[in-house]
Amino acid sequence: MTTLPDDAPARYDDLRAVYINCTLKPSPQSSHTQTLMDRSIAILEQVGVEVDVIRAVDHQLPPGVQVDMTEDGPFERDDWPGLLEQVLAADILVLGTPIWLGSPSSVCTQVVERLYAYSGELNDRGQYDFYGRVGGTIVTGNEDGIKHCAMTLLFALQHVGYTIPPQVDAGWIGPVGPGASYGDEPEDGGVPVGFDSNFTNRQTTIMTWNLLHLARLLKDAGGIPPFGNQPSRWADGERFGFPPPH
Repeated sequence: MTTLPDDAPARYDDLRAVYINCTLKPSPQSSHTQTLMDRSIAILEQVGVEVDVIRAVDHQLPPGVQVDMTEDGPFERDDWPGLLEQVLAADILVLGTPIWLGSPSSVCTQVVERLYAYSGELNDRGQYDFYGRVGGTIVTGNEDGIKHCAMTLLFALQHVGYTIPPQVDAGWIGPVGPGASYGDEPEDGGVPVGFDSNFTNRQTTIMTWNLLHLARLLKDAGGIPPFGNQPSRWADGERFGFPPPH
């Protein structure tokens, strides 16, 4: 059921989102990253956004930078083309990852590589096909590295064509060193670990609403204007105001 705050500036129930959880744990194992992603997803679902969740490690994703690796290499199965259809149907993409040695998981790196494989494809206006969509990231762990992971992933998303709203990195790392992870049940009962983190709760909310706002603006505007960003017109000699050499 759609529950829109009285002072919300728009409706969002025609938007779609996909969250890709890059945990190393296959289903049905519990994922701390998914637990925090679910907090963001709850906001989207309350305002009517259709949300798909993909746990990448549950799928066969061969390494490589082709859209379908069965066509280029010794791989008999590649689930990425089907997952890519979900990504392309969504206005919002959120990559969720745990931190390992200060960096995104190996699974997350693999997902970014597969996104990159499609980044040269064009839409019907001659722009790169990821244009007109927004992206963000959620990071969890119990070691430092949220900002480093966000820097890596948000750069990658904008490089392949996503628009990055302000402050769309959210995460929780808790105390430094081994210990409880986000959503773990405390020994004395009570609130799950991290659920009472005002900073994490605030930043997750800001991230989710900024994704919504910019996705709304882009959808209403028909995406990014198709001028100055069409590689085929550049190849044909159009320079969009770029000054000639002197």
